[in-house]
Amino acid sequence: MSWIDWILAIVPIGIVLFIGYKSKKYVHGVVDFLSAGRVAGRYVISVSDGVAATGLISIVGYMESTSNSGFALSFWGQLNTLLLLLFSLTGYCTYRFRETRAMTIGQFLEMRYSRKLRIFAAVLQTISGVLNYAIFPAVSARCLIYFMGLPPWFTIGSWQIPTMAPVMAVCLGLALYICVMGGQVTVMVTDCMQGLLSYPLYVIIAFFILWYFSWNDEVIPTLINRAPGQSFINPFDISELRDFNIAYVVIGLISTVLVRMCWSASQGYFGAARTPHEQKMAGLLGSWRGGLSSMMFMFLVLGAYVLLNCQGGRFTDRAKAVRVELAQKTLVDIAPDEKFAEARADLNQAYHEIPKDFEGKLSSKHNQELRYQEVTYERMQSIEGGKAKAGTFNTIYKQMLCPMALRELFPIGLTGLFCSLMIFLMVTTDTTYMHGWGGVIAQDLILPIYNRPLKPAQQLRLLRWCIAFVAVFSFVFSLMFNQVDYVFMFFQITGAIWLGGAGPVMVFGLYSRIGTAAGAFASLIGGSVIAVSGIIMQQNWAEHLYPFLVRHDLADKVGQVLHTISAPLSPYIVWEMNPVKFPINSMELMFIALMCSLVLYFGVSFLTCKTPFNLEKMLHRGEYGDGSSPEPQKFSWSLSSILSKLLSIDSNYTKGDKAIAWSVFLYSFGYNFCLVFVGTVIWNSISPWPIEWWSRYFLIINVIIPTIIGIITTIWFTVGGTMDLIRLFKDLAVKEQDDSDDGRVTHDDT
Repeated sequence: MSWIDWILAIVPIGIVLFIGYKSKKYVHGVVDFLSAGRVAGRYVISVSDGVAATGLISIVGYMESTSNSGFALSFWGQLNTLLLLLFSLTGYCTYRFRETRAMTIGQFLEMRYSRKLRIFAAVLQTISGVLNYAIFPAVSARCLIYFMGLPPWFTIGSWQIPTMAPVMAVCLGLALYICVMGGQVTVMVTDCMQGLLSYPLYVIIAFFILWYFSWNDEVIPTLINRAPGQSFINPFDISELRDFNIAYVVIGLISTVLVRMCWSASQGYFGAARTPHEQKMAGLLGSWRGGLSSMMFMFLVLGAYVLLNCQGGRFTDRAKAVRVELAQKTLVDIAPDEKFAEARADLNQAYHEIPKDFEGKLSSKHNQELRYQEVTYERMQSIEGGKAKAGTFNTIYKQMLCPMALRELFPIGLTGLFCSLMIFLMVTTDTTYMHGWGGVIAQDLILPIYNRPLKPAQQLRLLRWCIAFVAVFSFVFSLMFNQVDYVFMFFQITGAIWLGGAGPVMVFGLYSRIGTAAGAFASLIGGSVIAVSGIIMQQNWAEHLYPFLVRHDLADKVGQVLHTISAPLSPYIVWEMNPVKFPINSMELMFIALMCSLVLYFGVSFLTCKTPFNLEKMLHRGEYGDGSSPEPQKFSWSLSSILSKLLSIDSNYTKGDKAIAWSVFLYSFGYNFCLVFVGTVIWNSISPWPIEWWSRYFLIINVIIPTIIGIITTIWFTVGGTMDLIRLFKDLAVKEQDDSDDGRVTHDDT
């Protein structure tokens, strides 16, 4: 990176930190620290929550999965878009949660079930969430190191230190500083500022990619050069994809419904809005905001993939240089020990001997990346601990391939801007997760066990110490843990420790009267046992479990059992014996845990439910209301009433709110789902499109239209976010302080 890039990378970070420092004076109590005083507007919530969800690790995970499975799979993701639209329009879970006035998921669980369940759930959330977050610093820091061209290790005297350590320490330190300054207020303000600064960068990146590559001569020939069943742009030709395939989409759809509002990392946003209606509108705006980040993700992967795989063109030598440098750096990264010195020397020579171009169709079983991975495995497997190192090599190599390619692609200036964007995305996710999981430990674990009210200053001190614990644990864990699975798959299996059982507990706790504490306990225990078992098997498969099966002549028998079970779902789910990787992927384990917990929740609840739960009291409705929620209105069977009911439009909606609701409905349902998805499915069912048609479809639907929308929403959210941010400061300055609003559940709340 040049000095220009360093300036462009550092200055925006300084601006964000300065604004965060200025905002800490608005934090006066626990409710401010945990939920931004419950006075946030829709644009602040939408922008900041969106940036927090679009972390650097999410970009790495998207690059990793899309490089493996392409863009065609996103076509079937339109089904998820329909679900999210319905959730946004109806306020599914989010509206009711805001009506409970709970600040944390744990507080809601105590209201709905019992204090014992709140404590037990907090233990599971802490284990699941902190483990899930604990690789964020490592993956994000490694992405920065590889993109910036820094060495994996450096020496001080006789000490050999991983470069990841100081990079993580600096980034985690920035995030920790933002969190402890003012909790959700400073987290939300800095996230919002980073979002407003990032949106123009998304558009700049999109235009650069479109300008740099020839669409007809470089992009399309590269995308269509795929083996049958593994198309990158034809969604009807992806039956041979593994891991990220139709099964992944279907399980994701089911999970989307059943684990809504369960992930505590973002719970600071759940109760931050001024009213439940404002919370709902923030979700609606998220439908537009999400398209902007998705556009940026797509262009990043598109640029990296074309540079690396455009055959016989101007990028062949550069692609070869990227792969060799990446393989060498990854090898030093994961195996710096002296016992691997000879293997590193042999492999460095072997990497240079791999042909720079690839003849024939690319696939998940035949591509340039596999050549580097297979060569590495062959040389490393005979060394003690080498098999596990080879598995880690494969994981890191796949994760860092796109960042390395982008470093080769971007010119001076854009390199610095993208580096700034990466730091933004890393820090925003760190602050949100630190705040979320630190809040769970303090509010839902320590305080309920302590069972005595603390003074506001004492409670704020406890929250800050818990946030610091999350930061320190993630730093240590990231240095020690060897990742062997895809980023998104790791998210699924670690998240399943909590989410595998929490989905029924949360969703049906908000909507069902029959759920009991016993059913909730059964659901959480069942889901977590399956998830923890999966993690143990994945981590110990290559070095211990698979060799054990081989030694006892069980590998073929177990492999046959797995094949028999998965055969009815082939080719979308295929469980085959593999000496390096556990046969059942993390998404499939998540699904198994979720289904088991669902059966346990309802089965045990039906057996133990004696008196239906009083939902009206918990939601402050009817005779328990205080006027903050509108009373139900009589429904008339007119066209306007039916459409309003469909969009969940009520008396809270202004004309502007109705316009936003209709725009989201018409775009997401009318255009994306009905026209683009259903229309394309029907047409191809009658007359399948040739690949040339799919290339035009990809250009129009995935490139041109998202870019136009990206420009519009950048202006829209910049103006709306700025105005909402100013109003947030004004409302915080005049808000009355209520020290009793600290997350405790009193007798009157239950």
